[in-house]
This record gives sequence, structure tokens and C-alpha cells, in this order.
Amino acid sequence: MSLFKRSVVSEILSHAGVVVSTLLVVWLSVLLVRLLGEAAAGAIGADVVVGLATFSSITALPVILSVSLFIAVLTTITRNFRESEMVVWFASGLSLRDWIKPVLRVAVPFALIISVLTLMASPWAYRQISEYRQRYEQRSDLSKVSAGQFIETERGARVFFTEEPTQPDQELGNIIARVIDKEWVSLITAESAIIQEEPNGDRFLVLSQGHRYDMQPGKPIFRLVEFERYGVRLESDAEASSPEAVRARAEQGIKARPTMTLFSDDTDNARSQIMWRLALPLAALNLALLAIPLGAVNPRLGRSGDVLIAGLVGLLYMNLINLSRGWISSGKLDFSIGVWLVHALFTGLMAYMMWSKLRVRAPRRKRMQSRTK
Repeated sequence: MSLFKRSVVSEILSHAGVVVSTLLVVWLSVLLVRLLGEAAAGAIGADVVVGLATFSSITALPVILSVSLFIAVLTTITRNFRESEMVVWFASGLSLRDWIKPVLRVAVPFALIISVLTLMASPWAYRQISEYRQRYEQRSDLSKVSAGQFIETERGARVFFTEEPTQPDQELGNIIARVIDKEWVSLITAESAIIQEEPNGDRFLVLSQGHRYDMQPGKPIFRLVEFERYGVRLESDAEASSPEAVRARAEQGIKARPTMTLFSDDTDNARSQIMWRLALPLAALNLALLAIPLGAVNPRLGRSGDVLIAGLVGLLYMNLINLSRGWISSGKLDFSIGVWLVHALFTGLMAYMMWSKLRVRAPRRKRMQSRTK
């Protein structure tokens, strides 16, 4: 019995490690492509890509661990049936029910880790992501400009292109900027630019030796201004850029709020987020146990059908959790019901499938004889 449990636990952990690493590599590949695209477009800084990727991975770990545990248990049980190892275990007096304890030995620590991630680590990671993005948005436009590149800020309202500075006292060399406001479309050229900060905290981009061309779209109005020094305000609210203000705005997002704060909020949106954070650990346990009857396959049949059915069951479970969260958020489903309803349904499905796999059916001849009598 101990040999059976050790072999099952070892194989599940081995498969789980492979699946987790594979899913993380796929996740990071897709995430880095998206973040690098945002950095190239000027939406984020290149210096925060690694930090955003790290915190985003923390937020994705609960789902990755849940799916990895389900696949690991399913793969382990399926392999034992495919390679007829279960025949040996059944001949030794073990049944499919004896898989529950070794599976729980792996699933319970996984569920505890997922609980820590969903209740504490993920909200903290979401706050860090929000703070990173807010700090970048509050940088001056000049700090976002790289020599030799077109950089868009304020959702395309400002576009800059600059060259390397030619003198030590210059922060930027020749600069071209396009600025769009409510009435005018402006094109500004200058030989150099520096940042100047006023005593009240306002920051200005001061251009030297340049021209400004203004026009009103759709109207025959054109304006040309030649200047020696021209200042463009970059930042004017020092309080908004303070660490306390940034942190307060970061916690406004429902995903970034601490769990205890959500419990004190009497709103459907907060209750839906609580339901989601509690659902993932329970889903990990349910999926791990559900994988036992799903993995008990006939070795003489093909593999694709059983794997497809198991994948659809897992996908249905996660989609129903998301659906319940949406219904709780919109007030269509009461929190006291939605927090356990989906888990109860799949626990019942798991119990029924286990019972159907363990039930010993009478031979066909005996059933036919009993009918004739």
C-alpha cells in the first residue's frame, strides 16, 4: 500500500512539474510579446517590462496550478490504465477508491498554495502592476522619448521624434513634435530641449530655437510662430504623483483590493471577486478528484476521445465559475448560493462517476436469465 501511494504521489508531482513549467513558458512567451509591443508603442517603459511580466505571472499562477494539477492526475491515471499497471494494483486488492488518498496528498498542498495566491499574492501583484503603469503615465513626456524613435503619448495626442544632443547642456537634440488639442493641430520643431521645474512643482519642456505651425482642421486658418524659448507644461499636480496617491488609485481596481477590504464592501462586485478567490482552491481539489474517474479508461479504446471529454469537463467547470461570478456581480445570483453551487454540482458529478466505475455489473447471461424467469 505504501509503495502504491509513494509511486502515485511521485508520478503526479513529476507530471505536475512538467505541465506547470510548460504552461508558464507559453504564458510568458505570449505576455512578453504583448508587453514588448506596448513598450515599442510607448504605452509602457522598456525598463518595467520584466517587472510587469513577473507580477502578471503571479496573477496567472492560480489558474495555471489548478489546470496543471488536473492534467497531472489525469495523465497519471490514464497511463496506469493504458499500460495495464492497474491490473497489478487491482490484483493486489486495491480499487479505484484507493487513489483518493494519494491524490489528496498532492491536491491539498496545491489548494493551500492557490489559496495564498488568490487571497493575498494576486491582489498585491495587481496593485504593483497598476502602480507601475501609473508611474509611467506620470512621467514627463520627455522621459519617454528615446533618440531616433517616434514615441506616442496621451493616446496619440502627442508624437515626438528627437535626435541625440550635440552639446553637453542639452538633454535632447533636434526635436519634432505633433500636438493635437480640441481646436488646433500643431507641429513644433526645435534645436534642443530641456526640462525645467518650477518652485510649485510644475514641470515644463522648454524648447529652444524653433518654430510652431498651427492649423485648424477643415478651416483655412494657419498660424506660424518663431520662438527662441517655448515651454510646454508636462506635469502640474504634484499630489497626484505622490506614492500615497498612486497606491490609493491602484487599490481602486476590484482585482487589486485586499481580501479583507472586499469583505467590508457591501457591493455585488466585491462579493463576485470574493467568490472567484475562494473558487479556485476548491476547483483545484474538485478537478483533481474528478480526474480519477475521468482517467479510468479502457486501454483497448482510443486516447483522443477520453482526453477530449476530460478537457471539456474541466473547461465547463471554469466557465461555470466565471458565469457565476458574472451573475453575482450583476445581482442575478445570490452570493450565498453562487459561492458553492458550481462546486456542489461537480462534487456530485465526481461521486456519481466514481460510483459508476466502482459498481460491479452482473454478467450479461445472468441478467438475461433473471429476466426470463
